[in-house]
Amino acid sequence: MLTEQPGLMEDVRNHFAHIDTCPFSGPRVFFENAGGALTLKSVMETSTAYAGYPDNQGRANPASKALMAAIEKGKADARLMFNAPDGQIFVGESGTEVLFRLIRTASLGALEGGTMLGSTLEHPASRSAMTRWAQVTNRPHLLAFHDDATGTVGLDAYAPHISADLRVASIIQTSPVTGISVDVAPIVRAIRAAAPDCFIIIDGIQHASHGKIDVESYGADGYAVSPYKVFSRHGYGIGWASDRLTACTKETVIGGAATNWEQGTRDAGSYATFSDVVAYFLWLGGKFTADTDERTRIEAAADAIHHHEQKLTVAMMHGVGNQRGLADIPGVTVIGGADNMQREGVISLTSDQMESGALVELLSEHGVRTHIRNDDHYCGNILTPLELKSCVRVSISHYNTEAEVAQFLTAMNTAANAG
Repeated sequence: MLTEQPGLMEDVRNHFAHIDTCPFSGPRVFFENAGGALTLKSVMETSTAYAGYPDNQGRANPASKALMAAIEKGKADARLMFNAPDGQIFVGESGTEVLFRLIRTASLGALEGGTMLGSTLEHPASRSAMTRWAQVTNRPHLLAFHDDATGTVGLDAYAPHISADLRVASIIQTSPVTGISVDVAPIVRAIRAAAPDCFIIIDGIQHASHGKIDVESYGADGYAVSPYKVFSRHGYGIGWASDRLTACTKETVIGGAATNWEQGTRDAGSYATFSDVVAYFLWLGGKFTADTDERTRIEAAADAIHHHEQKLTVAMMHGVGNQRGLADIPGVTVIGGADNMQREGVISLTSDQMESGALVELLSEHGVRTHIRNDDHYCGNILTPLELKSCVRVSISHYNTEAEVAQFLTAMNTAANAG
């Protein structure tokens, strides 16, 4: 646990910019991590440096060679983080754009006919891409329905739609609204058994900062991450594509490498800042294992993050000190259930005492940054079946503390008492 080693939480928090103070509004607890995690200080420094380098890639000079080396290192570091020894790593404009590109390539490269399969749990990034390319390729887009009570979707929901004519399937690894994770490996195995040639794309955007990524064990064909949700910055997404998906026809310049997923000159700073993220995981993992193997350290860091966040989640649900937890505050309902062990860093809730927008404002007045999610094109898939117009999303990360949870619960109990 991060708190069991003296001084470690302070060291962790010192790695991040604006850890307890908003540069615009002053001191605050940051519980809006699902909207974008805090940024590593090293990422800020690297971004500044790379933004100023004048040389381009592919030139015969030391600066250009340094940029190319940073790109290659970034790809190697992403492979390590993803545990993806094969296939291709590439950078796109965002995680959403990467998902669209993966799904487009799969849809156009798959055998003709057949069906496409996703779920109602998915973020509109993957669901919209699946809908779009199902229409273009004249395929039915089937949906596995998630369970409202648990906030997730499992093999039991996918199974009725899995058949030999399945061409493309999408799976979200963690919902950014319910916060509940999906056990992707059994779903992939079932699809592979029935339709070996089906292309399978995983949305790992919400999962990436909360648990380990293990692409090799999933057996899928595509994986997408938004680095700004994993302690880097906005402006790029990272994708992985299997060798067989990479072999499909893609948009590329005539005469370019067949394995190339990227268009035009890439921002070397994107790759360099992702290397900063991996370096942080290696540093943190080194606090929990003496093993020098880098993948072992990555996994140790992911395990430590997961366990710390689980501890914070339990504290939120069941209280800190004399503060009632969410499970015991009258009128508070937690989407997905209070004791759901598949939860990863996100608690979405409603209160009978206060409308969601007003509750977000009250929490802000108490120095706690959260976010309202509305019944719209981003969250309607979750909220509409629950007959909710909105909810409050409280999202944590491993650099958050029990003291910050206590501050949040003080505000929540104040809201309940005011009602």
